[in-house]
Amino acid sequence: MCMDVFFNPSSVAIIGATEKTGSVPGIILKNLLDMGFAGRIYPVNPKYREVFGLQCFPALSDISEEIALTVIAIPASFVLEIVKQQAQKGVHYAVIISAGFREMGAEGIQMEEDIRKVALENNIRIIGPNCLGVLDNYANFTTSFLSWERITKPKRGALSILSQSGAFAITVLDLAAQEGIGIAKMVNYGNRMDVGESDLLPFLKEDHHTKVVAIYMESVDHGRRFIEAAKACSREKPIVALKVGKGAAGVAAAKSHTGAIAGNYEIYKAAFLKAGIIEANGLEEFIDGIKALSMQSPPMGNKILIVTNGGGFGVIVADYCAQNGLEVTPPSPELKEKLKEKFAKFYVVNNPVDLTGSACDDDYRVVLQTCMVESDEYDAVIIIPLMSPKGMSEKIVSVIDETMKASGKPAVVCTVGGVFATKIKRLLEERHYPVYPSPERSAKAMGMLLERKMLQAH
Repeated sequence: MCMDVFFNPSSVAIIGATEKTGSVPGIILKNLLDMGFAGRIYPVNPKYREVFGLQCFPALSDISEEIALTVIAIPASFVLEIVKQQAQKGVHYAVIISAGFREMGAEGIQMEEDIRKVALENNIRIIGPNCLGVLDNYANFTTSFLSWERITKPKRGALSILSQSGAFAITVLDLAAQEGIGIAKMVNYGNRMDVGESDLLPFLKEDHHTKVVAIYMESVDHGRRFIEAAKACSREKPIVALKVGKGAAGVAAAKSHTGAIAGNYEIYKAAFLKAGIIEANGLEEFIDGIKALSMQSPPMGNKILIVTNGGGFGVIVADYCAQNGLEVTPPSPELKEKLKEKFAKFYVVNNPVDLTGSACDDDYRVVLQTCMVESDEYDAVIIIPLMSPKGMSEKIVSVIDETMKASGKPAVVCTVGGVFATKIKRLLEERHYPVYPSPERSAKAMGMLLERKMLQAH
């Protein structure tokens, strides 16, 4: 069955639609209208004749047209009846937003089983329950019940997110907007009654908008199927995973959150390696990794040049490069000589290249042109332009962009500071250069780019 219906349905019925302030189905409907979704929308609620200017139907059976997808956001005890009506109507896809199922214990488990039975008998695919559902940034379609007034709507881009946790998925969307990362799709499947990672990874593998996949995982849906699906997807697109529920406390928390059985972490670790998945350790590393992979290609090798106008920052980056499998090799005597000819004697021509506080934008151009465009000694560069010295200006953005495009090699940028540094960060990220606020994060991000290259080689 086609997963595409969940992301770009020709028509959608919103069960429980209302204009009541704060109502979940009401916000879902309003979000769809605000996003400019082009498909047909059918509000369903026996209490109203019209919702947000659209004709409202008493029941699914009252809609004469064909329905591609239902979005169900009503109390858990009524959901089974709606799924039965959906089966009679011949609707084969549903997103169940409603909570109060497996995560609540025995009664909720039984309700899920009853719904699953009807779904299996009638060939209905389900995302949820206890979820936000989907966002497709290209189809302008969402089933999220969180208002765009509270969350920054992300720009279109290449990252797709799979998450068991709704709060985590939304946090990543919000952070993505802040970090200049564009989003293709987001799926939060909550209790994962039916559709999970093993169904979605093959779909994202073929999705031409998706270039990078990020997974927040409490447990896995089908072990063997997941490994095969992830392996096939990661051959073409990097997958970054954040596995939670590693220790006893985390396992217990996952169970009460989505009813997930988190399982033995060592098994997951081995599975990720086998499937070619890059594992992130914590939220910061997860965001930093997907940012680097969304914006830059992996380096061909592990030889890294560091160039900075702040010597101390260069030393810190060099330390962290060593911890991340990156080699900070000195330039050859020939390359050193070329640089010395072009610079004042007090510039430190080594690796890191320290341009000192006297540096200007064009000094960076000279280093990048000489070491990255005209030489093959380095596979990638970490650039640390501190913006407070008077020789530094906005021109640094075009300097980095022009030289690195000419080199065809990846660059990661670290710049530390206030308002002006933040402006430079934004301008560089608009040109797809990942910028980090600390030396250690920039080195780790470059390490994750290299890890992608090593996984591809296996």
